Amino acid sequence: MNSRRLFALMKKESLQILRDPAAILIAFVLPVILLFLFAYAVSLDIRQVHLGVVVQSDSAQARSLAASFSGTPYFSVLPARHRAEVTPRLVSGELKGYVLIPGDFDRRLEQGEPILQVITDGTQPNTANFVAGYTRGVVSNWLAGRGIQAVVNLESRFWFNPEVETRRFLIPGAIAIIMTMIGTLLTALVVAREWERGTMEALLSTPARIPEILLGKLVPYFCLGLIATLGSTVLAINVFDVPLRGSWGTLMLLSSCFLVPALGQGLVISALAKNQFIAAQAALFSGFLPAFLLSGFLFEIDAMPAPIRLLTHIIPARYFIDSLRTVFLVGDIWPLLIRDMLAMLAVGAVMFVIARAKTRKSLES
Repeated sequence: MNSRRLFALMKKESLQILRDPAAILIAFVLPVILLFLFAYAVSLDIRQVHLGVVVQSDSAQARSLAASFSGTPYFSVLPARHRAEVTPRLVSGELKGYVLIPGDFDRRLEQGEPILQVITDGTQPNTANFVAGYTRGVVSNWLAGRGIQAVVNLESRFWFNPEVETRRFLIPGAIAIIMTMIGTLLTALVVAREWERGTMEALLSTPARIPEILLGKLVPYFCLGLIATLGSTVLAINVFDVPLRGSWGTLMLLSSCFLVPALGQGLVISALAKNQFIAAQAALFSGFLPAFLLSGFLFEIDAMPAPIRLLTHIIPARYFIDSLRTVFLVGDIWPLLIRDMLAMLAVGAVMFVIARAKTRKSLES
């Protein structure tokens, strides 16, 4: 081995790294940002869970028990008089569950019968178990405070996921993560490769208009994304036993809406970073990681700090995961799905406007 040539190569490589701002960014800035995200945004603690408390009894004891739910830091209580006031909020995901204190509360308490009913949202098993467990704790403390030794039987029901299987909660979210990878990463890499080889400039120099060129590149990936969704859904139903209570047409429509911002994001990345390595890192940082950490896939969005919760509203995967769980576990609840679809299309429109503007600027330069 020639030590002189080896030293020259090491020096050249070091100079190249120092002259590459992207390398510095990835080596030093990215780990710092990720540390902040892990430290402040990701939390497995569940606090301030939104819970409805339906009090149908006018007795002092029933009101006292209802007040005990408001006194714990773990619940954000929505008081109600009738079950119909909280059921739509549970279906929409605004509430994670509700407690029903019946009208004959005092009689049930005296005779040792079940004194309340707990309904939880089974699409999020961890949160459902938390609500059920802490409800038992609140009731036990309330009884102990009054010296009541009666045996209390709580009847818990998990809507949408009666078996409380985590798999049914995670797999729809995993499909959204896969779609993010296909839509964002592949689009960014392939178009960046065109820029590297100079073929993109050649294509842009043709009489074809820029919107035509962009659509011509994105449509194949749009179809690829839909095929990936079909394959993932077939596996989810037949291999992982995840029920599809909505329709296939609705699922494809949701996937189409999600591919608009995903492909647009990949196009923006490739327009800004015409290099495959940088494009891959940018896609990982701006597409995959936010979709994995801040979309509600694993971690409860309500448990995140307010600035991070606000940030999640611009992440398309948040709406896609929410709508996929609705279609798989609940059904075609159109008021909720339309809201998510409009949000995804709005983010996608912004992405395409940015991509269009940046592509024109590249031609001028």
